[in-house]
Amino acid sequence: MNYDHILIRYGELALKGKNQKFFIRTLHANLQQALSDYKGLSIKGQRDHMYILLNGEDPHPIIERCRDIFGIQSFSLAMKVDLDEESIKASTLAALQKEEGQTFKVVCKRPNKDFPKSSQEVNRVLGGHLLRHTDDWEVDVHQPDVEIRVEIRHDAAYITSGKIQGKGGLPVGSTGRSLLLMSGGIDSPVAGYLTMKRGVKIEAVHFHSPPFTSDRAKQKVEDLAQTLTKFGGDVTVHYVPFTELQQKIFKEIPDYYGMTVMRRIMMRVSEQIARDRDILSLTTGESLGQVASQTMESMNTINEVTNYPIIRPLVAMDKNDIIDVAKSIDTYDISIRPYEDCCTIFVPKQPKTRPRREKVNQFEAPVDFTPEIEKALNEVETVVYKNQTTQQTETFDDLL
Repeated sequence: MNYDHILIRYGELALKGKNQKFFIRTLHANLQQALSDYKGLSIKGQRDHMYILLNGEDPHPIIERCRDIFGIQSFSLAMKVDLDEESIKASTLAALQKEEGQTFKVVCKRPNKDFPKSSQEVNRVLGGHLLRHTDDWEVDVHQPDVEIRVEIRHDAAYITSGKIQGKGGLPVGSTGRSLLLMSGGIDSPVAGYLTMKRGVKIEAVHFHSPPFTSDRAKQKVEDLAQTLTKFGGDVTVHYVPFTELQQKIFKEIPDYYGMTVMRRIMMRVSEQIARDRDILSLTTGESLGQVASQTMESMNTINEVTNYPIIRPLVAMDKNDIIDVAKSIDTYDISIRPYEDCCTIFVPKQPKTRPRREKVNQFEAPVDFTPEIEKALNEVETVVYKNQTTQQTETFDDLL
């Protein structure tokens, strides 16, 4: 007997009450999209688990993709057998014979309370059966080399001999959409990843300032967006030409308030794109106190220009913790490529770390940025990055 299923266990999804069906449907759709090139697979969702019928496919590349799907708490290669004792005995023996070691333990879970034996009774029956039909194995209930798990559910029994940890969280697309302000740095891709973990479908906006920023700086963003597709499917990025706005900011605004005004205008532009895309929030990679624009006073002053909720998943994280996540999701090496974005090329020598709203409003009042903002919005380039590197290009006018 061979493993013929992948058994998927829910985490937080299992606690969703009346909305649970919606979350399960979303996870089902995300799995189908991630595995769409495997035509022989069958994915079935149940109230307390989901399983993939392999139909002869090699399970190992499928397992690797499942590792990156939010909403999966854990999963295992499994044999699905009928709910009778002899079938379960035969399958647990086959599972143990595939393993190497000297000691084992049987662990039964019985969500199906109609099954005639309790979990402890199943453990004793199966443990005895395995000892009688093998020569070199012994039982060790504390630190076994192999743990054979039997899950007796309403549709069938599932026999597994290992558990692979998933990413947890909620299925992407189950809690709405957010527009990620994405530079080419370390923080913003991590913020996008953590926001997706809470079930959010992200789009991104990137501000670039040619000729001060190079095509290689833009390429970083393209590669970061492509990397994020494996966690949440297609990622749409809106590229905003920001050169004229930046030049006007640092010409008309005192140098030490230039960074604050630049961030405020980025928020105004981002909110307009979000509104036109029916997106209800913005996401940033801000970490409290990391740089001058991320102090409490700066956040307060920058927030004044938008009433959109701003998701800041990194706000209380140390830089080293952010770097660890970036490395784990394969964005770190892309982010540290030595090509500057528009947030770094115009950095003032002494940016204001505690800007006040009334002061920045005083500086902005005589300057009308509206023409440059409208021009930038009209010239936005939008690219959809698809999993498997498929891309589609749109103009901003096509999206209105």
